[in-house]
Amino acid sequence: MPPTRETPLVEGLARAERPVYRALDLGGGTGRGASAIRPETVVVDAAPGMLRRARSKGHAAVAGDATRLPVADASVDAALVVDALHHMPDHPAVVAELYRVLRPGGVVVVREFDPTTLRGRALVAAERAWGFDSTFHAPAALVDLLAAGGFEATVLDGGFGYTVVGVAGSGSVAGSGRHKSGRA
Repeated sequence: MPPTRETPLVEGLARAERPVYRALDLGGGTGRGASAIRPETVVVDAAPGMLRRARSKGHAAVAGDATRLPVADASVDAALVVDALHHMPDHPAVVAELYRVLRPGGVVVVREFDPTTLRGRALVAAERAWGFDSTFHAPAALVDLLAAGGFEATVLDGGFGYTVVGVAGSGSVAGSGRHKSGRA
């Protein structure tokens, strides 16, 4: 696993249209993304072992499914998904949940691997060989996925590891009726 690059995460957070005080590190594992940023960040992951490691590093951590986040509507200012989206099975549902939990003007920063690069093709082949059912998106396809979920999305940087940033519009307000869940 390549090291987490702090610069694109910080630059992505700077695209928020609101102050960023509370963030989620979705699929955060041991908290690599959370360690790279400054706001209060909660690591959300499905793997108990990863959450134990995140807690041992001083991160708040909670077990959760990326398609049913244990987080209230419009309750966070930012979300990171660092090297993890490709492992999540239902990307449109994940995007809908991210939109639901973000406050208006909040931002999602997705750091992924480009399957169209030489190294990306090798990574896809390796993950398949290990039995992972991963789905990778080229940068433009990830922008389209976020845009379909209501985000104003742009590619921040490119290459084997790339970053896409999505800003949540006013429809992300809990009272808008979009993606309501009633979870707190």
